[in-house]
Amino acid sequence: MENKWSDADAKAAIKKYNDVAEDIALRVYTSRLIGADPALVLHGGGNTSVKLRARNKVNEEVDVLYVKGSGWDLDTLQPRGLPGVLLNHLRKLRRLDRLSDEEMVNEQRTHLLDASSPNPSVETLLHAFLPHKFVDHSHADASLIIANQPDAEKVCREIYGDRIGVVAYIMPGFALAKAAAAAYEKNPQVEGLLLINHGLFTFGGTAKESYDRHIRAVTLAEEYIGKKPLHTLTPREIPAINAGEETLLCALAPVLRGLYREHSGEDWVLHHRADVAAKEFASSKECGTWSQIGTATPDHVIRTKQKPLLLDLQQWRDADKLRAETSRALQTYCDSYHQYFTANNSAKGTDKTELDRLPRVVLVAGLGLVTVGKTVEEMRIAADIYQHSIGIIHKSFSLGSYAPLSSGDLFDMEYWSLEQAKLGKSNAAVLQGKVVYITGAASGIGLATAKLFAERGANLFLADTTAENLNEAAAAIRKNAAVGVVAQTLDVTDESATRRSFERLVQVFGGVDILISNAGNAKQGAVGEVSMKELRASFELNFFAHQTLASAALKIFLAQKTGGVLLFNASKAAFNPGKNFGPYALPKAAVVALTKQYALDYGSRGIRANAINADRVRTSLFSEEDLKARAAARGLTPDDYYRDNLLQREVYDTDVAQGFLALALAEKTTGSVLTIDGGNIAASPR
Repeated sequence: MENKWSDADAKAAIKKYNDVAEDIALRVYTSRLIGADPALVLHGGGNTSVKLRARNKVNEEVDVLYVKGSGWDLDTLQPRGLPGVLLNHLRKLRRLDRLSDEEMVNEQRTHLLDASSPNPSVETLLHAFLPHKFVDHSHADASLIIANQPDAEKVCREIYGDRIGVVAYIMPGFALAKAAAAAYEKNPQVEGLLLINHGLFTFGGTAKESYDRHIRAVTLAEEYIGKKPLHTLTPREIPAINAGEETLLCALAPVLRGLYREHSGEDWVLHHRADVAAKEFASSKECGTWSQIGTATPDHVIRTKQKPLLLDLQQWRDADKLRAETSRALQTYCDSYHQYFTANNSAKGTDKTELDRLPRVVLVAGLGLVTVGKTVEEMRIAADIYQHSIGIIHKSFSLGSYAPLSSGDLFDMEYWSLEQAKLGKSNAAVLQGKVVYITGAASGIGLATAKLFAERGANLFLADTTAENLNEAAAAIRKNAAVGVVAQTLDVTDESATRRSFERLVQVFGGVDILISNAGNAKQGAVGEVSMKELRASFELNFFAHQTLASAALKIFLAQKTGGVLLFNASKAAFNPGKNFGPYALPKAAVVALTKQYALDYGSRGIRANAINADRVRTSLFSEEDLKARAAARGLTPDDYYRDNLLQREVYDTDVAQGFLALALAEKTTGSVLTIDGGNIAASPR
């Protein structure tokens, strides 16, 4: 493993964080070095600390432990993510015979220097009970391969001699902190501690010394593991092996996504990790046993559950048989999880509330690693963790065997309140887990709608013809909302390209819930004089593109079997056509009819179809010259033109976006046309 310490970068960190002590700046610097390497920690894993003397509010000099706070990742750590806790008090706690988790958290919080600080790490006492100034903790892949060997202590001695101590598995907290301190005191010459089934601690008098020791310990483990040849996986011969990843994923993902909603009543997104090693593992004979043993480190259980769902699809080409086969496998998994919960809950005499039973990791023969989450972040975290877990499991068996924590120990960790608190549970956004496809998304109504739906928690697939504007819009939304956003340059009149875009949508999110078919243009001309070529071109964009999009979305809706929403941007011209505006009004009238036809044909399947009838919205639909001409024809200025309605108020693109949102949430409305024009009786639906 590469040691990434740089004297120049360390000095730059001291300069950057010049408002804190130099050792805190260096603590942040090396913490971020560790956090930036996924072979060391992933998504909130690991923690670091530094011990300093500081002055309190009455100017007394006190010893303080600055330790990584809950909710902070090492790779993005800032000084404020290191809450300071009075060290002398923490060390006195070691005299106690026992300390409950609740008491431990209380003692840590009530002895913070700053009450507004985040909760200190659950392993704060372990850092406090060790005497060293700097302490580093990671879940390095190589360390976990060693720590999960049945004879881990023996292997550790072979690699490190007496330089690394060994601590038997104890759940994080007070008892583990005491055991780790005792292990160090048994041999004060050690440079670190290997915690069985857990991870690696190193320590030192300086940030560099502790970091150097950490990298050296991991490197020695990697070299030891590398001396053993990697076990050759035994491939399985099954129908899905030769299906092709994209084909198999497009068949499976909507089905799986629909079944998750059927089981939970909530919306989920899927992620396929295109990884050769993961595909080989999922398609091997070894996977059936190796993957079902347990997690590589206890922390992972809240992200991936104890084991993945295995899918060996025999009938994937037949949609009904695929659904039945997948449904049976998922139900078996859920039943097994329930048995795991009830058995451990009863055996331990606890009164826990069962979490949802659904797997977060799915290993599909012929496809590989698929993860499922209520948010894009959840599914990607699970994918990152399990991708590394595959390597850990494979190398563990190549080295010797794989003996992670027992089911009972994992239950304790999964249902530990301090571990669940890491997930930062809060009220879900109204559209969390939903996937929305929006056309014409780079500007105007489409962009306003995309922003609003992202604010409400929806994941977005954005399409438009202009790459630069579209990518800029997508980047802005990603910056302001914690949702998945995919942008694709697309001409929606290209039927083949449009249908392929839905395949990409499925590959990214697993399916779709809402289509907002918004793209269009305003072709003008006297209806009897416009050429058939121009009229057909207008119909291609303003009608047939809507049908192509709707039929492609419908196919996914029907596979998911959880309903769906079709929303069309119609126009007041459908009801109140203007002079010389027939090339636009005719296809828009057809869109209204299309809306009603989808409502009629698919309402029994839970699919709702509605349209928005907007008018006089400042968008790029009309050129500046067209706008002036339309206003002048009515004896109005351009600004007055936009206010020329019953309410005498201008309608904005954000108003139309609110209309789309209202229709998306209106669970008992279909076949409707919502008018958003400030009031125009001549254009109101009749």
